[in-house]
This record gives sequence, C-alpha cells and structure tokens, in this order.
Amino acid sequence: FKAPSRDHPALYRDLLRTNRVHWIAEEPPALLVREKMMDCHFRFRHQMALVPCVLTLNQDGSVWVTLVKPARAITPGQFAVFYKGDECLGSGKILRMGPSVYTMQQGKNREEGPKKEEMDKIEPAT
Repeated sequence: FKAPSRDHPALYRDLLRTNRVHWIAEEPPALLVREKMMDCHFRFRHQMALVPCVLTLNQDGSVWVTLVKPARAITPGQFAVFYKGDECLGSGKILRMGPSVYTMQQGKNREEGPKKEEMDKIEPAT
C-alpha cells in the first residue's frame, strides 16, 4: 500500500501486538501481572518521542499496545520498546497492528450517525 501523502490517515495506527516481551528488571512487571493492564510509554524508532500507551498482557507473554494517540508508520518487524519514566522496561517485536485511522474513519463514515444539527446540540465532555 502506498499512501497518497506522508500524513495520510492510512499511515497512523493506535493498536499493535508484540511477540513475547523481553522484560529487563521484572519478568513481567508486577503491576502488569496484577492488573493485566499498565500505563507506560513506548517508541519503535530510536529517536522518536515517547508515546503514552496502555499495555494489556496476553496469556502467552505478548502484549497489546494501545496508544493514547495514533503513531505514524508502525511496521511489523520493528521493536516496540517500553518505558516507565526514565527506566526501560523491555521490548517486543511488533507482529500485528490494529486498523489504520483511515480504515476507522471509513467505517465511521458508513455508519448512520446523528445528524449534524443533533451533534451541534451535544456538549463536549470536559
């Protein structure tokens, strides 16, 4: 797939799955084991800014990574590296990705949602 532009929504995703994560200090972190979910940060390119995310632990030691905001050009085979503050927690190879922002928008466009007049009356959540 070749996107029409560098910032096309098809390049952005907010969900990915890794293989079994290699944890550095704790195998896996106690909070993640106890809660099955954990807030942390991640990156998949060396120089990229850290992105807030939520990890969901799977039975096989892999994790689902849900990003707070979609990231561009995530690719299977890259490594997702997880951080809590300055501490590197571990990493896992990206195996699968959720639908792109573009795909999600296409799905929303097909659904019959509220009319614009109704949307204008809805107060935004604060």
